[in-house]
Amino acid sequence: MAFDGLFTISMTTELQQLVSGRISKIHQPNAQEILMQIRANGQNFKLLFSVHSSYSRVQITNETIDNPATPPMFCMVLRKHLEGGIITSIKQHETDRLIIFQIQSKNEIGDDMAREIHMEVMGRHSNLLLIDPVRNIILESIKHLSPSMNSYRTILPGQPYIAPPAQDKLAPFPFTDELSNVLNQAENAKNILNQVAGFSPLHAEELFFRFTLSNNRLETYKSYISEFQQGGASKQIVEINGKTVYSPNALTHLEGTKYPENSLGDLLDRVYFAKAERDRVKQQAGDLEKWLQNELNKLKLKMKKLQKDFEQAEKLDTFQLYGELLMANSYAIEKGLKEVEVLNYYNEETVVIPLDNRKTASQNAQAYYNRYTKAKTALLKIEQQFEITKEDISYFELLLQQVMQASPTDIEEIREELIEQGLLKARASKKKKKPTKPTPEKFISSDGTEISVGKNNKQNDFVTFKLAKKSDTWLHTKDIPGSHVVIHSDTPSDETLLEAANLSAYFSKARESASVPVDYTVIKQVKKPSGAKPGFVIYFEQTTVFVTPDEEKVRLMKRG
Repeated sequence: MAFDGLFTISMTTELQQLVSGRISKIHQPNAQEILMQIRANGQNFKLLFSVHSSYSRVQITNETIDNPATPPMFCMVLRKHLEGGIITSIKQHETDRLIIFQIQSKNEIGDDMAREIHMEVMGRHSNLLLIDPVRNIILESIKHLSPSMNSYRTILPGQPYIAPPAQDKLAPFPFTDELSNVLNQAENAKNILNQVAGFSPLHAEELFFRFTLSNNRLETYKSYISEFQQGGASKQIVEINGKTVYSPNALTHLEGTKYPENSLGDLLDRVYFAKAERDRVKQQAGDLEKWLQNELNKLKLKMKKLQKDFEQAEKLDTFQLYGELLMANSYAIEKGLKEVEVLNYYNEETVVIPLDNRKTASQNAQAYYNRYTKAKTALLKIEQQFEITKEDISYFELLLQQVMQASPTDIEEIREELIEQGLLKARASKKKKKPTKPTPEKFISSDGTEISVGKNNKQNDFVTFKLAKKSDTWLHTKDIPGSHVVIHSDTPSDETLLEAANLSAYFSKARESASVPVDYTVIKQVKKPSGAKPGFVIYFEQTTVFVTPDEEKVRLMKRG
């Protein structure tokens, strides 16, 4: 990744469109993120701050993030000081990964007051602070640091604000003789990284690569820095050897797959949103995921025990045979024997039959008949339990797959389903929640056809049996846990059909596989058996296509 000092220069430039904007709403989706809605220059913007250790950033986002019913304390403090306030300036602190938002707001009695938001994008040390610039006092922060945690500065309400320690490096601009000497004498990217502030290894390697193609290092350097100052000349993401890197400018030294973006906000959405969304779900559904995995483990253990019992019960044919042979030879078998060897008239081979020496041959035969009857009854019960357990394992595997690919809203619907099924106890709550309509995800195919995707069983049932028309086209991965996908058309184009099949494969257990089989049929051929679990259906007259899940196509379809 490369949210370094140079990237921060470009991001600060992109954020200038928010200056003079009014902060209308503030939300805190979780412990690590703040989302502000801002009205600026006739447009609505969503400004995202994240202090996540791996996904720390500040950006304008186009994604939707669900908010909790009750705002956390930090969010309440920000609302008190900032809602209704006007952003008067956005600037970078020197060339650090620190952006300062100056805001003119009003207090409870309507008097003007100055406030600042300091966003420190520094990996696991990232923080978001609300500052009173007049008194240089910290009013609140999303993370608190006591003196015992950080000897350089204390991050607590009421403490003086101290900026993060400066690096002992040369500023990347303005251009100086000392900087010129460093650039001309640099033998590799590491020399630049170690001596010039703002550079990550990625941007130092790019600059040095450009040096190798130029006869004038100083002009190359000035041109490169100018690209950052203008907000980026060629915003792009590069995927190479399983890794993803990004920059506001072209990464000419890399040969991976390159994806251009129109803005840094779009770029960061693409790189981080799915990962951050999964992290949000983990925070919200960690207990649910663990519970589902434990229940699945129990069911698999039960299946092994049933298999063992089944193998024992399968000996019923032996019990029946022993009974028949003992009855046929009872006249020749004396009481008191512990075993007897007789001829098996089915295959002309001899067989040794264990006996109870206290019983006659006829009594031993009857005992074997009784064991045969019990084993036959047990086998029937085991077979029934085997089928039930097999269905339960499929159900819990489907739920686990849905949790792994869910959004925070989807998680609540999965919890509701488990409560309705009597598998999970309802959480204690003073307020009774009103039933809400499931919200399946919507996509648009390349020819403009609308496609709906159910990401949990409630959504699956809703999409298939409530939202879709009988003439719509229905898709599902063949014999693989996954989503119900509906193309809202009775005559979809071949291209739309393949794009919907890609969605079906992507939102399934086979997301990481290649050549995934996807069945499609018309909705009227999809039926729900009586008493079936949520999301379970049977279907007829299907056709199968094979696709390889493509996340890029999914992303483009979501944007429409």
